[in-house]
Amino acid sequence: MELKTRVFLGFWSLIWNLFLPAILLYLRKRARKDALYGDHLNERFGRYRVPMQGAVWVHAVSLGELRSAVPLIKALLAQGEKVVVTQFTPAGRRETERVFAQAIASGQLQSVWVPLETKWAYRGFFHSFQPKYGLVMEIEIWPRMAVAAKRASVPLFMCNAQYPSKSIEKDKRSFGLRPAVMRQFAGAFVKSDLQAARFAAVGVKNIHVTGELRFDQPIPEHLTKAGLFVREKLGAIDRPVITYASTVEGEDSVYIETMHKLQAQFSTPPLFVYVPRRPERFDEIYDMLQSEGFAVLRRSSTLPDDLSTEPDQWELPSGPPDILLGDSLGEMYFYLALADKAVVGGGFVPAGAHNIIEPLALKKPVMTGPQTWTIEYPFEEAKAAGVAAAAADASELCDSLAGTFAPDAASINQFFTAHAGGTEKLLSALPAALKAAHSKH
Repeated sequence: MELKTRVFLGFWSLIWNLFLPAILLYLRKRARKDALYGDHLNERFGRYRVPMQGAVWVHAVSLGELRSAVPLIKALLAQGEKVVVTQFTPAGRRETERVFAQAIASGQLQSVWVPLETKWAYRGFFHSFQPKYGLVMEIEIWPRMAVAAKRASVPLFMCNAQYPSKSIEKDKRSFGLRPAVMRQFAGAFVKSDLQAARFAAVGVKNIHVTGELRFDQPIPEHLTKAGLFVREKLGAIDRPVITYASTVEGEDSVYIETMHKLQAQFSTPPLFVYVPRRPERFDEIYDMLQSEGFAVLRRSSTLPDDLSTEPDQWELPSGPPDILLGDSLGEMYFYLALADKAVVGGGFVPAGAHNIIEPLALKKPVMTGPQTWTIEYPFEEAKAAGVAAAAADASELCDSLAGTFAPDAASINQFFTAHAGGTEKLLSALPAALKAAHSKH
């Protein structure tokens, strides 16, 4: 290990140990809004009630990462592997428990909190699970995790990985610490040739181009069926429907401006579907939209908890709303199935845009804001194909949603089909990657 990496790791460990009381207070504060943050605290310290040794370890820090991992985890389970999924947020853990309820019940999968970034917490994790290998989803570079896995002789790979241009620029100003940590990984399964070149340029070895796993996500039929039914029942068959998906704090004013403008432009006012990314914001967004004069219908108080029940038994209000507020988790395909066009959140704040693949899977034209560095792949390819676009501001977004951006379903389908198959590519590349990783030891 390089000297600067050793120094940084020592400093990093000192911070985590010194600030452990502050971290616990943070979790306690978050638990006031979501009690799950305060549950199973022993897991965050590397202590697990039911160890499951010899599992494949998949780290999916939150909901978005978990969704990208779902096709891969299903494929691993189908091969007979045991899987342990580590997460940090309740949203990801709940989705894991929902999607993999049967595997959890049979003892083939466990969902646990990822250990805190301390040497002793990871020692407990590796003692309990002794994983065959680990797959870290997306852009999750945790120093102690990478080094602890290497010391435990557990090959740990970056998976569905990308190295965004904005991260490269930051790393040039931070003494190359992140690249030094990335070199502790056993290798990487990356999204594109461009990403492979970027990782190779900073010294990462054992790189395999396997594409984007989200293109293989299963589409729950009951959610798309429910979306079409609700659209009809809300009187929106002849109304334009626009879904704002995974909206985040800091960009609501942009979307509210576009909704007001679109209401004035259309002879038949659109139905808007507004889906905040974080459940903690559901009530806040409801109050905000009402204060703007919109008639808002909450999904949670209008529809049954289980959308797989027969729709003809549902009772919906007769008066059509301006906005359906998507205050639920794990139902994005339902909200997107309602739509003619989709806007993906995050693009109007510096943190960057979220996943555009789910709208494309349903053949929906998709837009976001100018901050697309987080989704360079597949956004740049989708933009070149004419099936996705970025708006600079609310005015440009409004114009595009009103009609200037209108790719057809056939073009979207062609693009989507060309980029699918990431799960199969990764599983095919895995034996060679593991062989190369083991040869280093």
